[in-house]
Amino acid sequence: MPTLLVDSVSTVLSKKRILEAITFELHKGEVLALVGHNGAGKSTLIKTIVGVLNKTSGNIVINGSDQDDDLLSYKQSFSYLPEEPLLLSELTVLQHFQLYGKSYQISETSLHERIDDYVTGFELTDKLNEYPESLSKGMRQKVQTICAFLPDTPLLIIDEPFMGLDVYAIAYFEQLLKDKIVKGTSILITSHQLDRVKNIADRYVLLQEGKLVQSGSIDDFDTITRRTE
Repeated sequence: MPTLLVDSVSTVLSKKRILEAITFELHKGEVLALVGHNGAGKSTLIKTIVGVLNKTSGNIVINGSDQDDDLLSYKQSFSYLPEEPLLLSELTVLQHFQLYGKSYQISETSLHERIDDYVTGFELTDKLNEYPESLSKGMRQKVQTICAFLPDTPLLIIDEPFMGLDVYAIAYFEQLLKDKIVKGTSILITSHQLDRVKNIADRYVLLQEGKLVQSGSIDDFDTITRRTE
């Protein structure tokens, strides 16, 4: 059984078809790079998978839980790192971590251990009682990254993970990814930094104008052909 099954998924926004019959699978411990030009449909597909946008047809199943039939189990089967941090202004950094801990039913002991490790690695130990508005964009991105890494979910979905991170944070982030992969986590990732993605991913799917036009081993992926007007 694949960790993620996307089967003939289409999405329509403002009467315009943005995704058309997208189909692919992602298996345990595998990293799949979602690539394509701006406007190809990458972020739309990710938002459809996480449920921010509603699909108009097709099926999405994560770890055996269908998006339409078992939404709670479905949502607890993945963790999501968005391109832009989605933090709550009324919660401190620590309270964000505690919220994720409760949402994913992480034990208190495990939660505290993971928080300690991650805030040390991302150099945020002195920011736990700060509110998002007092943090730089890079720090907010680190907080959002920690939130995504706290739970042990079958699937980790990452949209442009390197935005706003310094070189030291990127190195630590990549090590965390490797640790997740060793534990069997499946990862769906999209990034404009294709060289970094090629060092992480096993396979790729290429979107163009909302259609899946190519897929295969990441070793066979060369580059994205320049669009012609």
